[in-house]
Amino acid sequence: MSGLAAGIDTAAHTAAIEAGGHTVAVLGTPLDQAYPRENAALQAVIGRDHLLVSQFAENSKVTPKNFPMRNRTMALLCDATVIIEAGPTSGTLHQGWEALRLGRLLFLTEAVVQNAWLTWPAQMMHYGAQTLSEANLERVIENLPALGAVADLADLAHAA
Repeated sequence: MSGLAAGIDTAAHTAAIEAGGHTVAVLGTPLDQAYPRENAALQAVIGRDHLLVSQFAENSKVTPKNFPMRNRTMALLCDATVIIEAGPTSGTLHQGWEALRLGRLLFLTEAVVQNAWLTWPAQMMHYGAQTLSEANLERVIENLPALGAVADLADLAHAA
């Protein structure tokens, strides 16, 4: 599950599809709009073969506040959130803080935690975020809730 933004989100959705897995895109736009526009084709594939989620009514205006709302929705829908990269003003931080508020697992990559320019990782670690490293990746995956929930969501959506 990711937000279909340019960069890491696009890479995550594409990798899941190419690996034969399932993916869920939570949009900051209504289902009838694509942002960023360069992801319109990817959004169409996900809508056809996987699952698109939006809390915004079709034809509604897209505003900057939609994207933090989308990130909070992802935190609510996920058992765990992983932050791969995020600057000090990144909307991803909304999802991280919401995950912690909801008592969900939050993982920060070692690169993020060790980045001396960022102050937010230490704050999130203070509130329960954990470092995700190559050394503990297998253990983390083994301890996550069953991954079948995504397939169940997709099956439910396609049946509706």
